[in-house]
Amino acid sequence: MYDGLYERIPEFERNSGLKVEVVVRRPHPELNAWVKENFASGSPDIDLLSTHTKYAPSQVQWLAPIDELVPDDDLADLLPRPAELSRIDGRLVQLPRNLDVRLLHYRRDWLGENVPATWTRLAEVARSLTTDGVAGFLFPGRESGLFGTFYELLVGAGGALFDDELRPAFDSDAGVWAAEFLTDLHLAKRVTPSALLGWHYDEISAEFRAGRAAMVCDWPGSYHLYRDPATCVAADRVGLAQLPAGPAGPRSAYAGCHSFAVPRSAANPEGGMLLLRELTSLDAQVAEARLGSIPCRRSALTTVQQESQTDPALSARWHLLARTEETMIMPPRFAAYPGCEDAIWKAVQRAMTGEWSPRQAVARAAEDVREIVNAA
Repeated sequence: MYDGLYERIPEFERNSGLKVEVVVRRPHPELNAWVKENFASGSPDIDLLSTHTKYAPSQVQWLAPIDELVPDDDLADLLPRPAELSRIDGRLVQLPRNLDVRLLHYRRDWLGENVPATWTRLAEVARSLTTDGVAGFLFPGRESGLFGTFYELLVGAGGALFDDELRPAFDSDAGVWAAEFLTDLHLAKRVTPSALLGWHYDEISAEFRAGRAAMVCDWPGSYHLYRDPATCVAADRVGLAQLPAGPAGPRSAYAGCHSFAVPRSAANPEGGMLLLRELTSLDAQVAEARLGSIPCRRSALTTVQQESQTDPALSARWHLLARTEETMIMPPRFAAYPGCEDAIWKAVQRAMTGEWSPRQAVARAAEDVREIVNAA
């Protein structure tokens, strides 16, 4: 969903005289594992790293502070939340690429006016639309995507991930409800295929766009794929809505910022910084926003919002995203966080297979998270 940005690299090479080598290209959870393994064991020849505001705290020992390298005008152009998230202990160690927050994508021709306003109603609608060839609702069945869906459900049920002392707070009635909801969809109602447990965001997006799902939650960066008849069989029938509300009332949308950082061990930090500034420039963010991403620069956001005024669907989408931003939830940022996320999604997945009960899953995950936090 984010490939469009990298089409700027050949022009950057022509203008800078530098040659860019892509050393590794993986989904973020796999990329994080690669970074940890390779940076902990040495100094890999990396001048620019794609990271994320929720993962950067676990990598901060390898990231160079860039406060003095970013012009004041660029910093002032950042939206407040991305600007805040880009700093760790007050130091700027990354520049944000986009602000990610999910929306519900649905088939207007199948749902009509029956767009679910609550998660409970979504489960009912999904079950009614499920057939041998169509899944009623798809969500990522593993890693960050499964964790994020659990987190949205948890908060929507009135729960919290951690308390103020970073103790796990999800071993609660709200946490059990969230794990039970996902397990029920997959194991009891069978609205999702068995292959779901191996799918990331890209796979569920592809299933929906191929006409094999009625609803998915997806990120803004994929929007251009839903609008193009070449990549979506129902391009003229895709509706958008905020994520449903939980049983406690609130809507909650898992969010964060993709970003770029220069490693401390970079052999060519100047080149890495040049590419970082190119990939987070006004032009780059406007180009990505035209594909669907939410830019982190005020100027880029203003540009695409003004451009959308001639397209009612695009204009409505930007208004919807503005409302959705008010429901954003972000996990606390600390070095041991990635391990906590892994413990939670793995436990929830074991509930979805029937190996553990939902209550056992959240209790086991809480035990693991306590150990991870205490050992940090």
